[in-house]
Amino acid sequence: MTSEPAAVPAAPVSIPGDFLSLLQRGAVAPMARVAAGAPEETRATTVFAFHFSGGVLMAGDRRATAGNQIVTDRVEKIIELDDTSLLAIAGVPATAFEMARVLQTSFEYYRRSQLQPLSLPAKVRALARLLRDNLPMTLQGVGIVVPLFAGVDWTVNPPAPRIFFYDPLGAQFQAVHHASSGSGSGTIRSILSFQERYGDPAPAAMSDRQAITFALRLLAVASEFDSATGGVNPAARQFATLKILRPEGVESVNDAAQAEALAP
Repeated sequence: MTSEPAAVPAAPVSIPGDFLSLLQRGAVAPMARVAAGAPEETRATTVFAFHFSGGVLMAGDRRATAGNQIVTDRVEKIIELDDTSLLAIAGVPATAFEMARVLQTSFEYYRRSQLQPLSLPAKVRALARLLRDNLPMTLQGVGIVVPLFAGVDWTVNPPAPRIFFYDPLGAQFQAVHHASSGSGSGTIRSILSFQERYGDPAPAAMSDRQAITFALRLLAVASEFDSATGGVNPAARQFATLKILRPEGVESVNDAAQAEALAP
């Protein structure tokens, strides 16, 4: 009588690539493609945020495009969610604006029902959950949103604003110095990194006036390399959306203040 050979343990399965390529390889969730002839999605870009001496400055141009068409130069991409929370949208405005409305409502509902504001970690996770809920659309390549979020951390003394960025699947990361999103983000990220390393002053040491001027110049440079970024043109009264987050609250930088910051 011969005994059965001992079973050889299976070798670990190698899974190269990212999550989306894994789905395609396993045919678990086939990637649906947008039908030929479907209208181009409207997209909004570019947004960024960085720390400066007075808090966090969050900025975005006002252009939205659909393919090679400019839809409008009047989009507000920096949205105030509550007194101490800002959302910067890059991607499809229809999805992003709905996410902003849901967050505004949920933050206010919690504040009124619990008689205290929602904590910063809970706000960060709330946005991540909305992005995960949008996963079916993201996997089809439509309705993609890649936002930035800024909120005040009340667990430190003194309270300090924080910046978070996300991927389209809902993973969240805290930015130490700055974050950017959208088609012009590559240029802006490079300049911010250079200024952080070699600039004088570094963004973290800039005053309010210096930070506003720097942000406007960032958008102007980005618009030279990316047609989807609207940029800033004082002669045409074309400005950006700039908001400053401090522990005391949110401050909007209007067009007059932007024109003054760019004046020689």
